Amino acid sequence: MQTGFAERDGYRLHYAVSGRNHAPALLLLHPLGASLEVWAPQLPMLEPHFRVIRYDVRGHGKSEVPDGPPSPRTMADHAADAVAVLDATHTPRAHWCGLSLGGQTAMWGAVHHAARVRRLVLANTAPHLPPASNWDERIATATSRGMGPLAEGLAGRWFTAGFREREPETVARIVEMFRGTQPRGYAEACGALRDTDLREAIAAITAPTLVIAGAQDAATPVAHAEAMVERIPGADLLVLDASHLSNVEQPEDFGQALVDFLRD
Repeated sequence: MQTGFAERDGYRLHYAVSGRNHAPALLLLHPLGASLEVWAPQLPMLEPHFRVIRYDVRGHGKSEVPDGPPSPRTMADHAADAVAVLDATHTPRAHWCGLSLGGQTAMWGAVHHAARVRRLVLANTAPHLPPASNWDERIATATSRGMGPLAEGLAGRWFTAGFREREPETVARIVEMFRGTQPRGYAEACGALRDTDLREAIAAITAPTLVIAGAQDAATPVAHAEAMVERIPGADLLVLDASHLSNVEQPEDFGQALVDFLRD
């Protein structure tokens, strides 16, 4: 595995590249409050078929964010970060797969950087996530109190009760990943999610698209996924028996869906 940093706006984005060097590239975009490590369950299935590129969103994982209060950031900024990682890894085009925040980033990329996107997977996400007050509350908490209070109840929002009982160590690892997110990076990403509305724009997506939903996902319900499938020309829908982090809760089914769709 190769790791490195992409320079962007005076700070650095940490990335990792693994798999087959001359295979089609697959860019994985992680959810809010996570890191590139959230994709570990899929790597054994993806690496034999793809050149897998993962990166930490600004202020997440090992990616930097400047000191000081949050600055206004947009989904355009996050998509530009993704393109910067592709540039740093000498990748003209890739399949893009994003979950939650990563899904909105991938949508923006497919609309505004269409030449860089081959196929598109949008998991547990939506083009618009109101109300704005929800994101304002999270920004205020992260800025004033840090990530600890936000981590309370996270397991219940991201995983089904059955998974929490079966895989307590996995759940605990994900919660600790969330706690390790830099408050400023989290707050800035929340601002981008608050201000993004791609409901109309996604009709312009031309990349073949698979939408993945969790049957028990309260954050981005199946109805959100169905609305995207209706709006994106030719999009397909897959519903997994999972909550919000469907790739962690159903790793084999999620990984196989990616392999089947991206190699079709």
